Amino acid sequence: MTSSLAELLSRYQPRGDIEARDVEQEARLARSEPDPWLRTTPLHATASALIVHPDTRRVLLRWHERQRDWLQVGGHADAGEQDALAIALREAREETGLVDLAPWPDQGILHVVIVPVRAGGGEPAHEHADLRFVLTSATPDAVAPESPDAALRWLDVADALRDASQPNLAESLERLQQLFAG
Repeated sequence: MTSSLAELLSRYQPRGDIEARDVEQEARLARSEPDPWLRTTPLHATASALIVHPDTRRVLLRWHERQRDWLQVGGHADAGEQDALAIALREAREETGLVDLAPWPDQGILHVVIVPVRAGGGEPAHEHADLRFVLTSATPDAVAPESPDAALRWLDVADALRDASQPNLAESLERLQQLFAG
């Protein structure tokens, strides 16, 4: 049985004041909207993941054309989807071609963050209430971008941190670095 978004967030322990505010805002969304995953609302839930290859301590980033930045994989729920981890897994498989993805080191949330998204593709500017997970692949060479404008690259975490232009991604990468450190 999957947990509702509100239940999942109630069990999550935010790190710091900024994340605590983001978790509370997402929890309000989950309590007030019949379907917080619907992308038609100005703030809606999304699920994403940092994909890692633990043996080499590398992380996979994807070029997001609309955001004009290297970011984690993930995105919106399909109609009827409610399980955040399942959404992150589906999105990650679609965007990377990796079929062996699994939660790592467990099924826990890595980071909760509210992310502004610029207007584009017929959508107005809006916000993603993003739940981030860590997924692992034992077959990093099997990666295949979903389209030519969605390049993928494996980086060690230090290089990914140097390249991260979004502070929220840098925070997720720092948390990943702590996981690698044990």
